[in-house]
Amino acid sequence: MAERDTVLICTVGGSHQPIVTAISATRPRFVCFICTGRDPGTGQPGSEIQITGKGNVIKANKCDNGPSLPNIPTQTGLTDDQFDVCIVPSDDLDAAYGAINTALGTLKHRFPDAVHVADYTGGTKTMTAALVMAALETEDIELRLVTGARADLIKVCDGTESSMVASAEQLRLRRAMAPYLGAWSRYAYGEACQGLTTIPAPRNPQLRSDLQIARDLSYAFDAWDRFDHRRALDILRIYQPRVGQRLGLHLTFLTLLTAPAEDPRREAACLWDLWRNAERRAAQGRYDDAVARIYRLLEWTAQWLLRSRGGIETSNLRPESIPDGVRTTKNHRGEYQAGLLAAWDLVAHHLDTEAVRWVQAERGCLQHHIKMRNDSILAHGDSPVTQDDWERFAEWVTRSFIPTLAVEVARAGLRFTPSQLPQQPIW
Repeated sequence: MAERDTVLICTVGGSHQPIVTAISATRPRFVCFICTGRDPGTGQPGSEIQITGKGNVIKANKCDNGPSLPNIPTQTGLTDDQFDVCIVPSDDLDAAYGAINTALGTLKHRFPDAVHVADYTGGTKTMTAALVMAALETEDIELRLVTGARADLIKVCDGTESSMVASAEQLRLRRAMAPYLGAWSRYAYGEACQGLTTIPAPRNPQLRSDLQIARDLSYAFDAWDRFDHRRALDILRIYQPRVGQRLGLHLTFLTLLTAPAEDPRREAACLWDLWRNAERRAAQGRYDDAVARIYRLLEWTAQWLLRSRGGIETSNLRPESIPDGVRTTKNHRGEYQAGLLAAWDLVAHHLDTEAVRWVQAERGCLQHHIKMRNDSILAHGDSPVTQDDWERFAEWVTRSFIPTLAVEVARAGLRFTPSQLPQQPIW
């Protein structure tokens, strides 16, 4: 396989020797020198003189009386068509970053098949910071620096310089992952998973593992958020040795959500999970989705209580179980069915439980709040649920209904209710 050409991008300033060392080590096809121009205030030449200056323009040693060496291209044997100069301001990070970023893009386009190397040894602190930032955000650019023996904190001793690769894979990975992991704060696990999937796998095995666990856990919580509890549990069990302690009750709760149907705690857990899911949709500003989930929670709770405590199925009611005044409907098979309000009326008539006292006290409020849902675009109307609508509904549900639900699920054997799903990485 033919060796690929190298394009070197290096910052210029201070000692010339590190740049000469970098060029000698990489043997580039082309060099882009990042330099400062003439100072607008003092008129003093910038580091550009080390590249384009005529005659002797560089001191061999700092303590020499005057320049004794030609410019760097001459010292390294670069011809005029083998290098270019990118002028940046000395202390303007934004402008320096912009200029360098543009230069990197031009070089990537001009030399698409070359190895691009950014050496940040020389130059001003601003210039160095700008080159590193731009290189980290540009795909397939290798960072390098020239180092060597140090007698003090100022500079490497002349004659001991050598060029080495600067490890930046971890920095690149963290920067690439950050916006997707930030999506966890909005419970946007699916968005996180999709974004993390687009990141190329690092060469380093540990970094590759970090990316994989981030992607897999994002996928697991996205599955949980889509009520695919079995898929979520299968993935989280793989990583339980690593995240089990932080997840705490969540894993136990997820086990209940996937328990056999005959386990009385499973349906109780599903009801609580639906409440938490509605909270997450509201946190994302998806108020119609949140209200739809609360409506289903209220309906399902009544159905669950009637079925588990009274043996009554609201989808196929026995005529003798329907008291006077309770409105039911018949389906095409002639079966009597009860909607949300009718189901709660049946709870009040047939059962003796905490929920009976709740519906007796709150039926009017229940009817008022579900009218808002019925008028919404996801039900029978054409109006979106506003934030104010949701906040009034959620305040009533949180204050009035959730304490009652907590009592009922505890009676079913569910002795704990975990907190919301995590909003930040847990590994």
